[in-house]
Amino acid sequence: MALLLFLLLVAVVLGIIGVAADGLGYLLVIGIVVLVAALGITAVRWSQRAGHRPIR
Repeated sequence: MALLLFLLLVAVVLGIIGVAADGLGYLLVIGIVVLVAALGITAVRWSQRAGHRPIR
């Protein structure tokens, strides 16, 4: 959970800097890539967790 929050924070900061600073648009792209990676990690963790529930 902490990793997800950290990656989201990094993505937001890179996105803001990429939009605000002139000529640093590549930071916006890196922020978007980090955001997609964070969402992918979250999806993988949730799908793995759903398979380990015992049947009642």
